[in-house]
Amino acid sequence: MNKIICIMGPTGAGKTASSLSMAKAGLKTWIINTDSRQLYKDFPIISAQPDEEEKSHCPHKLYGYLETTEISSAGDWIERAKNCITEAHQQNIIPVLVGGTGFYFRALLDGIVEIPPIPEDIHLHFIQQAEIKGSKSLYDELCKIDPKYAQKIHFNDKQRISRALEVFTATGKKFSDWHKETQQNTDYDILRIGIGLPLEELTPILQLRTKIMLERGALEEAQKALEICPDITAPGWTGIGCIELARYLLGEYDMQECQYLWNKNTRAYAKRQWTWFRADKRIHWFKPKENILPLVKNFLQH
Repeated sequence: MNKIICIMGPTGAGKTASSLSMAKAGLKTWIINTDSRQLYKDFPIISAQPDEEEKSHCPHKLYGYLETTEISSAGDWIERAKNCITEAHQQNIIPVLVGGTGFYFRALLDGIVEIPPIPEDIHLHFIQQAEIKGSKSLYDELCKIDPKYAQKIHFNDKQRISRALEVFTATGKKFSDWHKETQQNTDYDILRIGIGLPLEELTPILQLRTKIMLERGALEEAQKALEICPDITAPGWTGIGCIELARYLLGEYDMQECQYLWNKNTRAYAKRQWTWFRADKRIHWFKPKENILPLVKNFLQH
């Protein structure tokens, strides 16, 4: 048995509910997080990690294991995810990968190219530039060099921006071009399910979700995280909602501006995700709350 099921799509579209429908129907599943923001333990509400009631339906893996100061590495996640998949298969359990980080899905399922080691002086240069110029300035540089990759990441994601710039400087080759050289992974029999809506329909859902997160304690969560890690340039703070709330707490925004930017950045991120996933013709698309079980059961029986 080497079957895996992937539930993917833009943020806020209902991937968690769709993934839980399998466990509620009696299928033995493990849900494996495939969202880079949900790796951070200090932001369960803001990053929309499954709550305790949702986790009660089946085991959930790879949620909230990183400290705010730790870098989320695709390579590290792949190794952990493969171990979870192997362990599930050994117990005749169906691994269900759920999340919105398209690169994680691609790296695991289609392979990831080996980029040559980056000289230390180039690596240190871009770390220093990020501190001096700020993420937005480096992001503007990346947009000129590699607009295709730039549109897939957030302008505040210092880690990925610096990585793309240092790879281009060291190799003379754009990050997006390196990604084209990946080879398909044939280790798994894969069902790809997309949960999503066109952006104009998803936008009011995302705005409501921001309001609900605040009601559930997102601001208090950010305050606690700020006490643990006051350096808002740390990797965990790059998540949408995290950085906007941090700047509110530091007095840089009022709450109205904080919510406006949170909603604006969430919408822009959902748009990038929608574009990324819709380009993959292997994905079977469903609307939120639409029944995925017939497709899943047919896949498992063949």
